[in-house]
Amino acid sequence: VDVTLIVPIAMEEKLRFAIREGGRTVGAGIVASITE
Repeated sequence: VDVTLIVPIAMEEKLRFAIREGGRTVGAGIVASITE
C-alpha cells in the first residue's frame, strides 16, 4: 500500500505504525520500504 502523509514525520524501515480514524484503530503494520 502506498501512503501519502499530510504532515511529514521521521520514519525508517521496520517501524511499526497504526492507522486510526475517529479514535479507533483501523489498520496497523510495519514500514517495508520508503520511496521519495
